[in-house]
Amino acid sequence: MSRFLDLSASVIIRRLLRAVVRADVFPEAPADFGLDPAKPVCYVVQDNRLTSLLTLFDVTRRAGLPLAEAPLLVGGLREPRSVFALTRRQSLMAPARLRYQHSPVLLRLVKAACADPEIGVQLVPVPILWGRSPTHQDSILGALFSETWRSPGLLGQLLAVLLHGRKVLVRFNAPISLATLLHGADTERPFVLPDEATALRKLSRVLRVHFRRQREMAIGPDLSHRNTQVEALLTAPAVRAAIAAEAVARKLSPDAAEARARRFALEIASDYSYGVVRAMELFLTWLWNRLYDGIEVHHIERLARIAPGQSVIYTPCHRSHVDYLLLSFILYRNGLTPPHIAAGANLNMPLIGPLLRRGGAFFMRRTFKGEPLYAAVFHEYLHLIIARGFPIEYFIEGGRSRSGRLLAPKAGILGMTVKSFVREHARPLIFVPVYIGYEKVVEGATYIRELEGRPKQRESLWGVLRTARKIKRVFGKVHVNFGEPLALADFLDGVHPGWAGEAEGAAGDWVRDPIRAAAGELAQRINEAATVNPVNLIALTLLSTPKHTADRQLLLRQIEHCQALLAEVPYSPSTVQCSLPTDAIISAGERLGYVERIEHPLGDMLRVADQQAAQLAYFRNNVLHLFALPSLIACLLGHNRRLDAQRMRAATIGIYALMRPELYLRWCDDELPAVIDACVEVFIARGLLVRATDGSLAAPEPNRSEFVELRFLGEAIRPTLERHFLILALLERYGSGRLTRRALEDASHLLGQRLTLLYEFNSPEFSERAVFAGVVGHLLETGLLREELPVGAEAAEAKDGKDAKAKKESAALLHFDQNMTTPLAWAELVLPAEVRLTIRRMAEEGSPLPAV
Repeated sequence: MSRFLDLSASVIIRRLLRAVVRADVFPEAPADFGLDPAKPVCYVVQDNRLTSLLTLFDVTRRAGLPLAEAPLLVGGLREPRSVFALTRRQSLMAPARLRYQHSPVLLRLVKAACADPEIGVQLVPVPILWGRSPTHQDSILGALFSETWRSPGLLGQLLAVLLHGRKVLVRFNAPISLATLLHGADTERPFVLPDEATALRKLSRVLRVHFRRQREMAIGPDLSHRNTQVEALLTAPAVRAAIAAEAVARKLSPDAAEARARRFALEIASDYSYGVVRAMELFLTWLWNRLYDGIEVHHIERLARIAPGQSVIYTPCHRSHVDYLLLSFILYRNGLTPPHIAAGANLNMPLIGPLLRRGGAFFMRRTFKGEPLYAAVFHEYLHLIIARGFPIEYFIEGGRSRSGRLLAPKAGILGMTVKSFVREHARPLIFVPVYIGYEKVVEGATYIRELEGRPKQRESLWGVLRTARKIKRVFGKVHVNFGEPLALADFLDGVHPGWAGEAEGAAGDWVRDPIRAAAGELAQRINEAATVNPVNLIALTLLSTPKHTADRQLLLRQIEHCQALLAEVPYSPSTVQCSLPTDAIISAGERLGYVERIEHPLGDMLRVADQQAAQLAYFRNNVLHLFALPSLIACLLGHNRRLDAQRMRAATIGIYALMRPELYLRWCDDELPAVIDACVEVFIARGLLVRATDGSLAAPEPNRSEFVELRFLGEAIRPTLERHFLILALLERYGSGRLTRRALEDASHLLGQRLTLLYEFNSPEFSERAVFAGVVGHLLETGLLREELPVGAEAAEAKDGKDAKAKKESAALLHFDQNMTTPLAWAELVLPAEVRLTIRRMAEEGSPLPAV
C-alpha cells in the first residue's frame, strides 16, 4: 500500500490504538468462515483508512489468522502486505473515472490471475465499522463521527478512534477464490482466459456489492446525493445540452464547461448523513427543552393516509429559521423520513452550511438570472429527487414573514415541481401544507427593526452565535399542524383537464395558470391549518383597546368572544383553537413578558408591556384571517348602530371580496351567506347584537359594556380595511389608465406612512411597501385591475424581445371598470369619519404623484 507507514511508525501507532480500541470480531473462530490453510490469503478493506488497516493487523494477530501485515506470495508475485483497499478516494471535483482508482495490488493480482488460472489466492472481504449505526448513539459527538458512507479525513479518523474505539466491528466474510471467480467453477469445461479489463470490472463489482450490502445492514442505505446522483445529474440530456450551450456562450472547452456544471451540482446537492441527522436530533432535543415549554403536534395522522411510493412535498409557512429544523425533527421522531430541504444559498456559510447539507439541505440561489447552466442543473436535480421519491420541504413564501401574515406565494420552486411532475408523473405527488405557530419568535426584535426601515441583516456565523445566546430565554410553546394534503394529479385534473396528454409542453404557457392556482390553494390550506395560541388571543383583543390597556374583566370577555366564534363557527376542520381557560391565557401573556398587570382598588388593569405592541401585532396577523369575517361584521355594526340585514350582508360580501386574496380566506361566494348568518347568530347569543322586529340588526346601547366589546372586536380588521380603501381612493382620484403599478405602490406606501403618524396603529407592517404591493398584486390576479401598455408601445415591446417584460412592468398602465371603486362607498360603513376624510384628503391633495 502506497500510504503504509514504515515499520517503526506503525508499531508506535498500533500500540496507541491498542490502548483505546476494542474490536468485536465476527465470526469468533477462524474455521467458521472457511479459510483453506493451504492457499494464500489476501484481505480486502473498503477504504484506504489508516486506522482500519492497523486495526486489521492487530485483529488478525490476536485471532490467530494469517497475518494481514505479512508479505503476500502468489506465484511469482510478491507484495509487502496481504491486504489492499478496494477504493482510493480522490477529490470530489475530479471526474468519476478519476475519483475512484483501483489499488495497484488489485491490478497486479488480476493480471497474474488472468495469465495463470492455477493461482489460488483467497480474497477475504473485511468490513470494519467504527461506531455502528448512528441511531444507537447517545451523544452528539458520537453520532457526528459514527460510521457513515463517507470516508473520513485524518481528523475524522482520529475522532472516530477516540469516540468509538470501544465499539469497532470487524467482520470476516467467506473467502472468494480469485481463480473461481474469474474462470468459473466447472472443471469439465476448459478455462476461458478473460482480458484484464473485464476481469477487473467483474471482481470490483462483486466486492463493491458485497461491501455495500454489509454496510447497509449495519448503518442503513446510502441516501447521499453526492455519492449516488451527481453523475446521473450530469449525464441527463437537459444538462448535457446546457453544458454544450455554455461552452459556446462562454467560449469554454467541453471539459471546462462540464467542470463548471459539476461545481454547480456540488454547490446545490445535499450530502445526507445518518450520523449528522442523529446528532442534530440529540442537539435539538436539548435545545427545544431549553427553549420552549413544549411542542404540540396536530393532525400528523394525516401523513399515515399517504400511500407508500408517493412523493411528498412539505410546504410549511415560514416564520423563523427554526421552522425547517423543527419540522425535520418532528418527522424523524415520528418514524418518518426527514425531508430534503430547499435552503437559500445565504445559509451556505462556513460550519453551518456543511452541517445543514449533511442534515438534508440542498441550496438554491435567490435568482438564476444570467446563469442558464445553473438553472438547468438545479431543475434537473429537483426533478431527480422528486422522481426518485425523496421527501422534500420548501417554503412557497420564498422568505420569512416579517409581518406575521402569510406572504404571497412565489412561483419559483413550486413551478419547477409542477413542471417536473407534468414531465414524469409515474409516481403520485402529494403536497402537505404545514402551519407552524410560535408564542415568541427568536428573530422577533430583528423583524421589527426591518419593518421600521433598517436594512435586512445578512445571515452569518457570528449572527448565529449571537442568536444562540437567547437560548436561556422563555419562548412558550410551539404548535405544528399538518393541513389537508393536496394530490397534485387530482388538482391538475380539476383546473386543466387533459393535462397528462400535454406532458411534452411542460414548459409551455398552459402550465402557468395551474401553478398560480396551486400556489393559492396551498396558501389557503396553510391558513386553514392555523393553530390559535394564548398570545394570538391576547394580541387580537388587547391591541384593539385604547392605549392598549383594558380592565381585566373586559379582556376576559373579549377573549371568550373570540373562543366562542372559533368554536361555534369553525373556520376549517384543520383549524385548532385554544381551549385554555381565559385566566390561563392572560397568565401566559404575563409570563412571556407581553402583558403587564396594574393593580388598582377598583379592579386590576392589563396593558401591553413597553416595546411589545409591535411584536404582538405580529401574532395578531398570524390568525387575523380566522377572525376577518366576524371582525368585519362587528366593524359594520359597531360604526353604524343599525343596519338592514340585506345591506349588511351585501357590504360584508363586497368587502370580503377585497380581503379574500390578501388573507387567503377559504369561503367561496356560495358559502359566504350561511357563514355570515352563523356569525350573526353567535353575536346575538352573546348579547353583542340585537335583531329588531323589522329584521334589521342593531348594536347594543352605547352605555352598555356589550357595545364597547362589539367595537373592540371590529378594531382587529380596521388597519386592513384602511389599507384597501387608501388604494381604492388613489385609483378613483386618478382614474383608469393613468397610473403604473409602481406609481400606485409608491404612492400607497407614502400615504400609508403618513396615516400611521396621524393614527397610531402599533402595526409596523401597515405602511410597509411590500404589503401594499401584495394588495395591488392580488387585485391584478383577481382581474379587478389589469395592466395594458399605452397605445404604440406594443410594437416597441415586440421589437425589444427579451427586454419586453421589464419594459411592460415599467410602462403598463392600470385599467379597471367603473365598479372597481364602488367599494369606496362602504368606507362610510366601516371606518371612522376622521379616517375616511383623511384618506380622501391625502389622495386628492397630498399625493406625491404629479397632477395628471
